[in-house]
Amino acid sequence: MTLLDSNLTTQLAGLLQKMVNPINLVAYVENDENSKKVIELLQEVANQSNKITVIEGNKSSTNRRPSFEVLNPQNNVSVSFAGLPLGHEFSSLVLALLQVSGYAPKISNEQRKAILQLGNHNVTTYMSVTCINCPEVVQSLNTISIINPKVKHISVEGSAFKNEVDSLGVMSVPAVFENGKMISSGRSSIDELVSVLLSQEKNGDSADSADSLMAQKMNSKNPYDVLIVGGGPAASAAAIYTARKGLKTAMIMDHRGGQVVETESIENHISQAHTTGAQLASDLTNHIAQYNIDVFTPDWATSLDIAKEAYGLHTIHTKSGGSLKAKAVIIATGATWRTLGIPGEDDYRNRGVSFCPHCDGPLFKNKNVVVVGGGNSGVEAAIDLAGIANHVTVIEFMDFLKADQVLLNTLNSLSNTTVLTSAAMSRIDGDGKKVTAVQYKERNKEIAENSKNNEKVLQTDGVFVQIGLMPNTKWVADKLSLNNRAEIITDRRGCTNIPGIFAAGDCSDEPYKQIVTAYGSGANAALSAFDYLIRSPQN
Repeated sequence: MTLLDSNLTTQLAGLLQKMVNPINLVAYVENDENSKKVIELLQEVANQSNKITVIEGNKSSTNRRPSFEVLNPQNNVSVSFAGLPLGHEFSSLVLALLQVSGYAPKISNEQRKAILQLGNHNVTTYMSVTCINCPEVVQSLNTISIINPKVKHISVEGSAFKNEVDSLGVMSVPAVFENGKMISSGRSSIDELVSVLLSQEKNGDSADSADSLMAQKMNSKNPYDVLIVGGGPAASAAAIYTARKGLKTAMIMDHRGGQVVETESIENHISQAHTTGAQLASDLTNHIAQYNIDVFTPDWATSLDIAKEAYGLHTIHTKSGGSLKAKAVIIATGATWRTLGIPGEDDYRNRGVSFCPHCDGPLFKNKNVVVVGGGNSGVEAAIDLAGIANHVTVIEFMDFLKADQVLLNTLNSLSNTTVLTSAAMSRIDGDGKKVTAVQYKERNKEIAENSKNNEKVLQTDGVFVQIGLMPNTKWVADKLSLNNRAEIITDRRGCTNIPGIFAAGDCSDEPYKQIVTAYGSGANAALSAFDYLIRSPQN
């Protein structure tokens, strides 16, 4: 029995033709089943290229077995994997094979320069092969370590090294550790990870921190024609349109691609039968790079100062302490997971409180979990988790589940799920290290009246919050008009209540939150900004 099917091996053989120099796959294994699978995988990969050789290393040189090293023997450049990198992580392995062999990573000159400035680091990423957010972190750190060998990186499959994961308290992936301390959690880009590593080098010295460097870079810039806040489809479309109009354009974003990077499969992206969020984010990044657009990342806006006169300069202040000025601003900050806003939620985030069942589900194998939310996302999460966890309890505020009937039919057919409706979450409890229980209130009057106490306690190992999205508009709530959903109110042209300020995408009151409508919304705002600027008396 092979680990790779015929279609995958055919695709792999084609990709490996891009290899530049020979490499070795150095295996550190025992005689257990997992080790046998790792050897089998490495042999199957090696069979697809005469530039790959599998050798066994000295297993006493590492405590993690099975593991293996992708090594270029000519220059000793290497990256390592512990466990079996299949599923979403197989792409990380393929990319490592190419890059270690000498195939040039697709990054900007600015990113390469920043990577080469890093000092010595030895980092570990804990990942899950079902995690859609993990590959970007694994691939980014692999790329960093290949370009700058002073940075050593190994990715560890959490389910294969459960004792190690438990001892570190890892309950959410991807999680990046250095010297036994978690330095990053959740999806992160190359830009963000370089910033994190730089901050570790400076030991938090604000005078030399990554934030300080970003602020200096921003503060040295002259005013722009258009400043776009955000990095998703709406922001990307807006930037491309304004740049093509010849406007001096800049973007501020926490990461490239926006929330779309968290989407596993996209099948309604016009002209493409199928793509992924990560691939689309990469495509947007590459398209933006074709134009003279200044991109400031990782950073995000914290406040807006409105121009005091018509066609004056608006100012955006950022988390780094920097600020940028522009004649027109397009806000396309998207949305993030809506939170419960109850005690314990923030305290135990990534320590039992999660928002991604695909990413973190395997860490709760044979444990009891709670899913909060009875819509499609909540019920889908419960169904997925039921195949991993011991028991799944769905808690819904309303007196019925809002999910599609086909999903409800599947949920009701599962023997290890329970549904609690008319229940209001009130608290998440823990032991200081991880979640241990949730508290909720019975909202059904009849049940509550027949109970001595309508405050209930449910023991659980994890809580998956699936209650929708919240627009990222809190930072402009005191300046712009918002609706009752906290979305920025715009007219048909994307104009807000402030001249020269426009909004687009999921943070606006655009009714349909789709990638394709975000493109249109961003382009619309860009064209409106152009029309606004050409009517300036200064032109």
